[in-house]
Amino acid sequence: MAKLKTKWICQNCGYETAKYLGKCPDCGQWSTLVEEVVETSSKQQHTKIAMNDTMPCLINDITIDNSIRFSTGIEEFDRVLGGGLVQGSIVLLAGDPGIGKSTILLQTGRAICKGGRKALYVSAEESASQVKLRAQRLKVNSDSLYIYSQTNFEAIKHQIEELKPEILIIDSIQAVYTTDISSSPGSVSQIRECTNILMDIAKNKNITVVVIGHVTKEGNIAGPKVLEHMVDTVIYFEGDRYKSYRLLRCMKNRFGTTNEVGVFNMCDDGLHEISNPSEMFLNERTKNNTPGSVIIATNEGTRPLLIEIQALVGTTSYPSPRRVSNGIDYNRLLQILAVLEKRVGLNLSKQDVYVNVIGGLEIDEPAADLGVALAVATCARDVCVSPDTAIVGELGLSGEVRAINNIEKRIKEAEKLGFKKIIIPATNTVKKEDFKNIEIMPVHRLLEAITACVN
Repeated sequence: MAKLKTKWICQNCGYETAKYLGKCPDCGQWSTLVEEVVETSSKQQHTKIAMNDTMPCLINDITIDNSIRFSTGIEEFDRVLGGGLVQGSIVLLAGDPGIGKSTILLQTGRAICKGGRKALYVSAEESASQVKLRAQRLKVNSDSLYIYSQTNFEAIKHQIEELKPEILIIDSIQAVYTTDISSSPGSVSQIRECTNILMDIAKNKNITVVVIGHVTKEGNIAGPKVLEHMVDTVIYFEGDRYKSYRLLRCMKNRFGTTNEVGVFNMCDDGLHEISNPSEMFLNERTKNNTPGSVIIATNEGTRPLLIEIQALVGTTSYPSPRRVSNGIDYNRLLQILAVLEKRVGLNLSKQDVYVNVIGGLEIDEPAADLGVALAVATCARDVCVSPDTAIVGELGLSGEVRAINNIEKRIKEAEKLGFKKIIIPATNTVKKEDFKNIEIMPVHRLLEAITACVN
């Protein structure tokens, strides 16, 4: 007869201990250890590794064809995945509640089934009728898309054996459980064991598995960190749930690049792809000159984007001035302000500084430094940058403007959207004759850039 044994497991990193600890020794988080029941027996009921008939083979003898990767039917999703889904792979899709994870996978299932494939959508958080309500709103109709409302993994595995789908969608991994583990659904043990079973299904049966994962209030994927290591691809679904646009950002991809970003617009009938994100982000900008407003040419993966940055500088009413950044790193803003004070002579010690990236985007590349600096400088001096001018460049501590990558793509994007001038680092070599409809102004230092943009 099996005897019960308990242990304490950290729900953040999976650390195990025989007694309760207030702080996890591994990840340093407080109050994350939860007591879970583990079944053991005197006969050591360990799971045996199933032996198969596969044999080692030379890498030169392995052949693959084009059918190993297939399209999701959504171009922006394919872009992030590196060209489509790979057979036998596991994809983890994570995002905030209400961001549209279930919506995009339901639309993906519809598009895949139109290509003649069979899909099984396992809804562990909603009933089949609730999924049908969403499907009607999204106009999802298919004769090969199966909906299964179930949380028990043994029942799910049985349906996989019966239906033999080519793509399996689990919504979500935190809600399913296996009876082999006594702990509750969503615990570290359950998530780890269910993911192990999904790995076995994907690799041995050549089924593509897409799993939805919850995120914590810090924005990290809930559950043990080993979950991200086990899957083949990790994708974050980002965006403000109160705004219409959404971003798909790849954080890990064993079959492609992690530099791609997909852009969507959330509408009443589901997610719509945006083929020209720059135009969308610049739709609401004013055509009149406004102090503190500049357009930068940034990169999201290999795709250039033109984004508006706004700065507001005003006299403070506090003992120490406020520094607020939305969309750029706070420490990066402090560094840019220090360069403005030391190298340009702009005194901001008694003024509040607010910087905002329009559209709620998060920009982490240093190529936005020059745009932020010019936005703050022009607002402080109440001068305007021409709305037909784009800015790009990294800012050094001595006030120099440093070279950036993919400069030609950024210039082409600005030219395509009708910009007449772009300020770039002088150390970037560009053939001006290749760009006939836009004036390229190379600058060496920050002071030169300020002079160039206000004239």
